[in-house]
Amino acid sequence: MAYVPGVALLAALVVGCSAGADGNANGTDSKAGSPTVTPAPPGKYLTLPAPCRAVPRSTLKDLLPGAAELPADQQDKVFRGSAAVTYDTDRKVGCSWKSDAPNATRSLSVDFERVVSYDPAVSDDDRADTVYAKKEKAAGLSSSATTGPPAEKGEESETSEGSGKAEDPADTDADATGSAEPSPSGSSGGSTDGTPGSSSSPEEALPSRILDNLGDAAFLQDLPKQAGSPAQHHTVSVVFRTSNVVVTVRYAEQPALITQVPDGRELQEKAQALARKLAETLSE
Repeated sequence: MAYVPGVALLAALVVGCSAGADGNANGTDSKAGSPTVTPAPPGKYLTLPAPCRAVPRSTLKDLLPGAAELPADQQDKVFRGSAAVTYDTDRKVGCSWKSDAPNATRSLSVDFERVVSYDPAVSDDDRADTVYAKKEKAAGLSSSATTGPPAEKGEESETSEGSGKAEDPADTDADATGSAEPSPSGSSGGSTDGTPGSSSSPEEALPSRILDNLGDAAFLQDLPKQAGSPAQHHTVSVVFRTSNVVVTVRYAEQPALITQVPDGRELQEKAQALARKLAETLSE
């Protein structure tokens, strides 16, 4: 009789443990009220355009003066472009063109990067925005800026080529636009959409700046010749993001004579015009 209460207690404990393991009387999981993480939506773009066919020949003729005067076979070679070497064409592609005219050499390149987030809690668009923001910072700009000279440039880092591994390109990506100092000159005036103001000399262009009405976010970086260099090389870069794709357009001129000065405003206007065409093409 002394052991009966102990047996009853043991039986009660066994029943209680069974109920805790199997759920309540209604069969409901005790963790049913825990929040469920919904995977972030994928980006809009699942593929990238063929880069060497992304720019129409009529546009190339305008951007590469002198090429139209070449023999037919040489014209075809120039307008065909040279595809960039990448390790994953599903993630990153590019193409470049170059034309040598008697008075100057013009070069153009376009690069497309499709950003994919491997974090289910972070959308492709948000990850692409991080990639874009790093490029913007490397150019010495910020999204809160308006017109005016840019701040000091950010540190340059290597660009991820997309090896096909499950690595996050936003953690390693920066752009070559950070490899040179932002424009220190730049004339006053002008709006953020790139409308030029007055200028006293052809080399004076609007400074590096954030651009409006181009993709989801965009900026222009103006890179005139480096101080102390005899070469009058001038490069303009336009970078924009639309959904989970980041596009970079680079347009440059190298005059044949050091006494000739590139028209920075023309370079900016044509680079922006091409970027807007590419944005429209992606949106179709």
